Amino acid sequence: MKIILLSENFPPEVGAPQIRLYEVGKELIDRGHEVEVLTAFPHHPHGIIPDEYKGKFYQFEVLDGIPVHRSWIYPSPKGSFWRRLISYFSFTFSAFFSVIKAKKTDVIICTSPPLFLGITGYIASKMKHAKFVFNVADIWPESAVELGILKNKSFIKLAERLESFLYKKSWKIATATEGIKDYMIRNGKDIEDVFLLPNGVNTVQFSPLSKNKELLNTLKLTEKKVFTFAGRMGYAQALDSVLNAAKIVQDKGCGQISFLFVGDGPERQNLIKQANELGLENVIFHDPVPVTKMPEIFSITHFSLVTLKNIDLFKGARPSKIFPALSTGTPVLFSGAGESVKLISENYCGVISKPEDPQDLAEKIIDCVNMSNEKYEDLSQNGREFVEREYSWKRIVDDLLVNITK
Repeated sequence: MKIILLSENFPPEVGAPQIRLYEVGKELIDRGHEVEVLTAFPHHPHGIIPDEYKGKFYQFEVLDGIPVHRSWIYPSPKGSFWRRLISYFSFTFSAFFSVIKAKKTDVIICTSPPLFLGITGYIASKMKHAKFVFNVADIWPESAVELGILKNKSFIKLAERLESFLYKKSWKIATATEGIKDYMIRNGKDIEDVFLLPNGVNTVQFSPLSKNKELLNTLKLTEKKVFTFAGRMGYAQALDSVLNAAKIVQDKGCGQISFLFVGDGPERQNLIKQANELGLENVIFHDPVPVTKMPEIFSITHFSLVTLKNIDLFKGARPSKIFPALSTGTPVLFSGAGESVKLISENYCGVISKPEDPQDLAEKIIDCVNMSNEKYEDLSQNGREFVEREYSWKRIVDDLLVNITK
């Protein structure tokens, strides 16, 4: 089968959509399918295009065996919503050049957000006489409205019309979560035309490791119980609640507990400032590390912290950072509600705390530290077995092929 993967983001950028497309593309090629990726020049998250791509409109390359067509984008990491909108549309239109350059294909799988890229995907499917699969990882514009990012009522109405049009014109819709799948069915899509294409994990790369003693010594975390947040530090993660919980833990005299924040994002500097104002001595901020180094981070981690704001939008979310942690045998302490709570609870691979409740989170952290070795090992083993069974890329691509070859 010949498949085009259309997405604004792709490695060497780091993030859930990038990893998902890379791993799915590699797995498909390993099985003998022809895959081409159509994407923008690297620009996420800092809005800086690397020197080797600057000044170019288009470039073709092969990345780890995956043919990749890259085209121009106006990068805009921060600033007004309208600047980000210009960025989205710049690639929406430049990607047509890559469509022309790409070979004939059977299926085009287009990733949203941004929603507007669906325009390119739909028209490209007509140009290539291919089936159009819309891969929806976030319901937009609803999510932008609920987060307070999008407020212009006229624009919201136009975006909702485009959303409805693209869902209707899609041959099939692939969703990142059960919540998004249910949304599509409630809004008129036939159940047989909607399937899951969730975030997953490379269970070979992310496997249990012995504690990295050098890393423990470097970070001065020897003999500590480490609770790690690894990923994007943004508004949606409600990490101020984690710092307030760290303050409660510190005031209780729990000196064996430390919090490790690994990554970057728009809230990082605010969080560092807040930690200083709270006088936290149990918090370490670490620069982002390559994906290949994350198993070493998890090797020194007692529980992986995954947090979300307490809004209805996130009840259907499955944060991608859950799966790499579980794959390394690291239980998850999830502060949130909805679909992820069910996933973790039913598979007995972590602990749940109330979203944006520092007191409850602090109590759960202390419970985790006092947990028996037997219970901890059960959580660790269950998590590893769970992702091997249901969230390895091999399993996810099995399901994808079943759905796009019907």
